[in-house]
Amino acid sequence: MANKGLFASAIARLLPAADTLNREGAPAYAYGAEAKLAQLAATGTLNDSAYATAETHLTEVLAAAKAVDPRFVAKAAVYARKAGAMKDMPALLAAYLTVADPDLAVRVFGQVIDNGRMLRSFVQIMRSGQVGRTSLGTRPKRLVKTWLERASMRDLMAAATGNDPSLADIVRMVHPKPADAARRAFYGWLIAKPYDVAALPIEIAAFEAWKRDPSGALPPVPFEWLTAVPLTAEQWGQLAGTIGWQALRMNLNTLARNGAFGVTGVTATVAARLSDADALTKARVLPYQLMVALGSVGEGVPLKVQAALEDALEASVASVPTVAGRVVVCPDVSGSMRSPATGYRKGATSTVTCNDVAALVAAAMLRTNRDARVLPFEEKVVRINLDPFARLAVNTAKLAAVGGGGTNVSAPLAMLNAERAAVDLVVIVSDNASWVDATRGGATQTMREWDLIVRRNPRAKLVCVDIQTHGTTQASGRPEILNVGGFSDAVFDTIAKFATGETRDWVSIVNQTEI
Repeated sequence: MANKGLFASAIARLLPAADTLNREGAPAYAYGAEAKLAQLAATGTLNDSAYATAETHLTEVLAAAKAVDPRFVAKAAVYARKAGAMKDMPALLAAYLTVADPDLAVRVFGQVIDNGRMLRSFVQIMRSGQVGRTSLGTRPKRLVKTWLERASMRDLMAAATGNDPSLADIVRMVHPKPADAARRAFYGWLIAKPYDVAALPIEIAAFEAWKRDPSGALPPVPFEWLTAVPLTAEQWGQLAGTIGWQALRMNLNTLARNGAFGVTGVTATVAARLSDADALTKARVLPYQLMVALGSVGEGVPLKVQAALEDALEASVASVPTVAGRVVVCPDVSGSMRSPATGYRKGATSTVTCNDVAALVAAAMLRTNRDARVLPFEEKVVRINLDPFARLAVNTAKLAAVGGGGTNVSAPLAMLNAERAAVDLVVIVSDNASWVDATRGGATQTMREWDLIVRRNPRAKLVCVDIQTHGTTQASGRPEILNVGGFSDAVFDTIAKFATGETRDWVSIVNQTEI
């Protein structure tokens, strides 16, 4: 046979030619400026990843922001925070807007900086000089000051957990105006200045009294404040019923180590809280966060609590839509997908990998689309049997355990073509760093295989979900192809809407965001 790469058909030559190289040095398609920013905002990490350093990621985000209209930056920031539940990226884009378009920054600030952690991130980024200034400046200072003045005491206490900068640092920077004697006393207490003890908010007064006698009732303050003092098993048991949902999820092993589950009623209370559907919604819990909890629970955590986590995981993807037709989901299980989904961060690297997230997306779609085919791939498709009626955690674990070779995004498409399979929707979940199937010119192999599928299935659609975007994709330039980023439940809804023709492309989805 003649060399297929050299003697490509005339049809193949009409496909869009690859216009860049990916981080493996293989042909790929570069995202347009708006698409790249949208992908970075929804998936990007400001930590080291498998292919780039934190500094490289930061440089790319700022370059992408500068290449588009500030209004799109604003929309991307709001979308990433509200729909994608991202943290660092929305704060960075909000900070960038204080330089690029201060008026827009005012409109975006309140939608993005919606809790104390986001406020501290915003101030940290502003002071770093990375967006072009090393101080807050007049208008950003006013925004921060207004946030403090409007925040409830509960919000302020939550914001007072954490450093670099601490809430005390921020108060010293912006000098918020106390609305009353209680707020004035709180600020004095926070920054270690003289204050009227009698005017302290009741929560802070109770905390100060408890520090003098820790045997008393636990005061209603952030649990991190309390754990600086040795607590009894009964007190840990009390905390299990009062701390926030996310804090509960992350501290199950801590509760076990401190004997909380040995206290009557605590196991039942924790299990009920973890599987409470309303609490899940309110806490904006992402499925991968539940995977973290399930993967890290120690032997001391009761089986009833572990079962509640599985129930919560099921509930977190209960809204995954059913997609009509013949669906194929292709999770990338190659070696690069073994990197942490949110990047490497000293002392705080996530145990959840990109592989885990891809497996979760596939298992979740199989859960609600029980006739879907799942074709995990690395250099080739990995054969695996999944039970569509199995628990989500079971199928996710089976998928995440396979693979580890090089990346060949076109492999599942090639298999479908070899079978002459009929398909309506193909979903590829990957980091898109394909190199095993690198072509010597023209279109990528993924585009060539997809073109063959569409010729047999004219209404077929392809969705490429980026878990960690690196600015390129293996498929682009056609109306039946959608490149989408992120691993929140918003991705599932986007896939379903694209499959039914409700949305056209990722940029238009972000553009629909109200600011």
